This record gives sequence, C-alpha cells and structure tokens, in this order.
Amino acid sequence: MHFEVSQQHFRNAGGYGVVVALAGVQHALSRSMQRPETALQVSLFDRQKNKIELNDNGRMAVEYAGRIVGEARDMAARIQAFDRSRRTILVGSCAPAPLWEISQVLADLYPDRTIASEMRENQVLLEGLRDGVYQLIILPHPVEEAGITCAKYGEEHLFFSLPPAHPLSGSKALYMKALNGETMLLRNRLGFWREMAVRKMPDTRFLEQEDVAFNELMQFSALPSFTTDVALRREGSPKNRINIPILDEEANVTYYCLSRPAAGTDLRSFFRGIGGDSDASSNGK
Repeated sequence: MHFEVSQQHFRNAGGYGVVVALAGVQHALSRSMQRPETALQVSLFDRQKNKIELNDNGRMAVEYAGRIVGEARDMAARIQAFDRSRRTILVGSCAPAPLWEISQVLADLYPDRTIASEMRENQVLLEGLRDGVYQLIILPHPVEEAGITCAKYGEEHLFFSLPPAHPLSGSKALYMKALNGETMLLRNRLGFWREMAVRKMPDTRFLEQEDVAFNELMQFSALPSFTTDVALRREGSPKNRINIPILDEEANVTYYCLSRPAAGTDLRSFFRGIGGDSDASSNGK
C-alpha cells in the first residue's frame, strides 16, 4: 500500500492539493474535496454555505498525513542513498590532505565504481555515514560505535610558514597564541583546520585565498601563513619561507577512516591496504 499526502494542502481550506494513494489507486484531491472522504469512508469536512472547514476526522487525518509525508521522504532518501552506494563511493573528509591519496587508492581498488569526495564538518560526516550518505569518512579522532569499522590512517602536523624577517622566524617551535592578533594568509577549503585556527587565534585577521592566488601571494608577501608536513612533502617548501612546528595538541592530528560494512559497500581491500584489518577494527558487537 502506498500513501502520498501533502499535509499543508490538506490543512488549508477544503484540503485542495492533497494526494492520497490507497491500494495503488491514486486520488488527486486538488480536483475534488470529496475524494479523500470516499477513500477513507468518513466525513472530513464540515460544510456550510460559503464555508468549509476540517472536522475532527479531518484534523486526525492531517496528523497522520504529516507522519506519512515524513516517512515517505525518509524512505526516498534512504533508497536513493542505497542506489548511489552501489555505483559510487562517496568519501567525506574533515580535511583536504587525506583525499589527496585516498581518492586515487579507491579508484585503483574499485575501477567499476565512481569515486566522489567532499569536505564537511565532523558531525555531519558521522551522521552521513550512519545514514548511508557516505561509504567512507575520514575524521581527526577515532569512533567506537557498533557497526562502524574504524582504522588509523595517518597523521598531519601543522606548521607556521614565516618570512625570514618575521620576529619569530628563529623559533624552534611555537604555540598558536604566539601569532594571535597578526594578519595571516589562509587557504580556503581547509576543513576542520580553519575552524581550529579561528578558535585558537580569535584576534587574528585571516585573509582567505584560492589556491592559485594563495601560492602567488606566498612568493611575495611578508605575511605569515600555515602549512603542514603533508603539504610540504607533496608540494615542497615555498621559497623564502621558514616552517616552524606548532606545539598545540590540536595542531597535531591523527586521521581515522570509518565505514559501515552493513551498508553494503565492501571496503575490506582498502582497509587491508592501510594496515587495518576491517574485521578486527570493526566495533560491531
């Protein structure tokens, strides 16, 4: 039995626009206010001259309609997510660096799948994994939860990138508060790194730039910026820059890959490749 009900239209005078499908027969209520009553075999409206309004039966129908609409939307979202999971591996990451390698690894391991990726907030990623939106997520912390496989992926450490003339360029290591209040260059699309930097350096003015503009400014600007050990290995150290490790605990991150085996996407080959036994690391109890 299939139901499709527009609750708001049903509530409006006369219930115009409501659609009910019972036993596979769809009734378009926008054409007749009598059809839902015929389908349900009860009176839903009090009719007076030049006036019509819902009665108690109608108000109960509206309440049920709301529930049905919510369940129908949830069903559609889950079926669509399941269909995507059969054809696409959607990877959600808290930061850009893990995606540099993981996307290619997945493409090599699963050539029959489309690999897509995006960056989102940690909680959004975890909820998306639970709901089947993502087949794989990367977080900066482990998660112990029944049904979720969690394995360590790698580390990333944040550095200040300072011009040689900066007063602190001779430091061996620094806390983030040491540069709080200065103006700094910042790449955009940094994931959780951006939120962390703003939180730890609330008085700093960040000038966010696209990658191309950022790289050009780095060559000629005297403003400090950030880099990481992963970025330095991948891109090399910019000219005329001194990279100083940051000591704050939040600036030194371990990444974890998470998936839900019960969701239907078999990523055991991937987890074995990163050194995680998917059976042993699963928290399904």
